[in-house]
Amino acid sequence: MNIGVIGGSGYAGGELLRLLSLHPLFDVKVVSAHTNAGEQISSVHPQLQNYGHARFVKNEDVDFKDLDLVFLALPHGESAAIVEKIPSWVKIIDLGADFRLSDKSAWEKYYGGAHAGTWVYGLPELSTSHKEAISNQTRVANPGCYATSISLGLAPAIGLIDSTDIVVVAASGTTGAGRNAKINLIASEVMGSLTSYKFGGVHQHIPEIEQAITSIGKEKAKVSFTPILAPMPRGILATVTAKLTKQISVEKLHQAFTTYYALAPFVSVLPFGQLPKTSSVTGTNKAMMQVAIDENTNRLVVSVAIDNLGKGAAGQAIQNANIIVGIDETTGLLHDGIGA
Repeated sequence: MNIGVIGGSGYAGGELLRLLSLHPLFDVKVVSAHTNAGEQISSVHPQLQNYGHARFVKNEDVDFKDLDLVFLALPHGESAAIVEKIPSWVKIIDLGADFRLSDKSAWEKYYGGAHAGTWVYGLPELSTSHKEAISNQTRVANPGCYATSISLGLAPAIGLIDSTDIVVVAASGTTGAGRNAKINLIASEVMGSLTSYKFGGVHQHIPEIEQAITSIGKEKAKVSFTPILAPMPRGILATVTAKLTKQISVEKLHQAFTTYYALAPFVSVLPFGQLPKTSSVTGTNKAMMQVAIDENTNRLVVSVAIDNLGKGAAGQAIQNANIIVGIDETTGLLHDGIGA
């Protein structure tokens, strides 16, 4: 299939290009990067030697009629304008937030500007019917990185917890903040230090998480979320807690999570005694998690690790693309993590 990547100069775009170069059926024909148009791809992403002398083009120079599938890896709020130029028969995976939210007021509150609309939400493991819903679509909204880790950590527990009392603290590597130069992201500011940001329940992934969890439960989810900037390039470690509403042993809880993800090739519920760590999932489309019960407060505790550029962005985008074109969802994505 002929593939286009719009917005290939960012971190997610670079990881997407790396993974696509390994895909047996997806052939990248054009890569745009508006401010880097004319530059060699390998000059911006030196690791992408497979692209040889290929260069970025301007967005307006892409001929979408020659493509079968397009990945949009643009800043939030920019996808909708490009989508208008793409023929209806071309399949699209949008890595941005433009089409994730169904609530117009939530979009305006957390992102600002006009709400572009809603596409099917591309988290295949969210429920047993969700992958099928994705397979019937041609346009998919790829989830956010934090939202992916947190929603995966909560989904098997719906029905066992008070969904109005969810508390999350999650740390992410600096690539999650994008590639634009920012003083708070330079090495001298980040290395050897942790800091919260978007403090006090204002992170843009909150309505996305609440929407995802509400879609599989009977009550409207409420999430208190504190993100932390970690001194590492990539990875997310989310600690998710919620009040238990039913008596359940930790053994049965672990079994419930294991059963829920039994057919999910990219989600692993680790054996007791093992805890997820970000280095285990670096460079992969995998999520690893462990569950516990805090008996002192009767709360579920879930620890989840993903690569924010993998399962949190590019890997998940390719997984969704595989699903909507009708091939095995693992195609081009079955590789282990880098580790320590």
